[in-house]
Amino acid sequence: MTTSVSPSEINRAMAAIRITPESVIREANDVPRKIWHGISALANFSEEELAIATTPKQEIYRDDMMRLYRYLPTVEHDLGIPVLIVYALVGRYQMIDLEQDRSFVRKLLDAGLTVYMVDWGLPTRAQRWTSIDDYVSGYLDDCVDVVRTHEGVDTINLLGICQGGVISTCYAALFSDKLRTLTLAITPLDFHGDTHCPQPGTAYMNLWARGLTGEDIDRYIAAHGNVAGDSVGLSFLMMDPVANVGKYTVDLLSILDDDRKLLNFLHMERWLADRPSTPGEVARQWLKDLYQDNKLVKNELVLGGRTVDLRNITMPVLNVYAEGDVVVPNSTTRGVGPRLGTSDYTELGVPGGHIGTFVGGKAQRVLGPGIIDWLKARNGAQQ
Repeated sequence: MTTSVSPSEINRAMAAIRITPESVIREANDVPRKIWHGISALANFSEEELAIATTPKQEIYRDDMMRLYRYLPTVEHDLGIPVLIVYALVGRYQMIDLEQDRSFVRKLLDAGLTVYMVDWGLPTRAQRWTSIDDYVSGYLDDCVDVVRTHEGVDTINLLGICQGGVISTCYAALFSDKLRTLTLAITPLDFHGDTHCPQPGTAYMNLWARGLTGEDIDRYIAAHGNVAGDSVGLSFLMMDPVANVGKYTVDLLSILDDDRKLLNFLHMERWLADRPSTPGEVARQWLKDLYQDNKLVKNELVLGGRTVDLRNITMPVLNVYAEGDVVVPNSTTRGVGPRLGTSDYTELGVPGGHIGTFVGGKAQRVLGPGIIDWLKARNGAQQ
């Protein structure tokens, strides 16, 4: 089928990209002004303005580098819905509380939910041999028990994000009696899903990991111990090097005279610069057992001598995916309902990419309300 384009549409399109001597001079004259404004703003931003993750909270438990926080309520009506959030290991939890007007945590609190957060902290060489089971059956199980005791309930709602979703999935399969619901967000579960449904421009980590041999991974971990946070950050940058170079040049220049956008940029960069290291044993298991051997969906993953059987996940499950995710392709996260033991499985798609799920404007209008309504419906709360 041939689509015709009218002359007026062509003219409008040409006008939008037309470059004239006047426009070049105008842009050239505007650059010094933007740079000067940006320099002045950077010199005058206060630490309070630059701060991220400012929602008030209290530490209620710690173990090694891990901390458990309880956020202070923002409204009077407590719905009695305790939610424990588990973020990834390769990034800090501050992403979901980045700015006050873009805070997923605040949205939950404003809806009357009781919110707890696991902060995995900054692993050191002391955690070199810490395993995935240590995170699942150790740190996370302790946190769940603390929340249950603190709230005086038998079961809680677990919400896992990215890697935290994998850890939460393993926990739900091994400790199903302690959970009321399981919510997963941008979580890879079928690490070979991209081989059955390839999506160009995605799954770079999957392809890279499968291109290694088991000996490659063992030698890397033996040589380096923990995987440095800088190395993890570089791997994400290299997924789209052109765009990531552009954001520090053309993109940054375009916002230097807009204080609000400049602060948004600085908040994101502050979060990106705080990459924790990953314990060497966790990285070895993650690359070999999950990325290479796909043991999770095969019900072959063994943690602490126990098999992680997804059919033991019998509580209601909400699986949130990002429609434009290139880090965790939809093919690796969607359609896992039949593999679980629950009869209450829901998928929720949000616009945007991996990080945009929690900071993008369009996604924010879908993500928070979608999860809140789903939790209310399964916790007996009034809408």
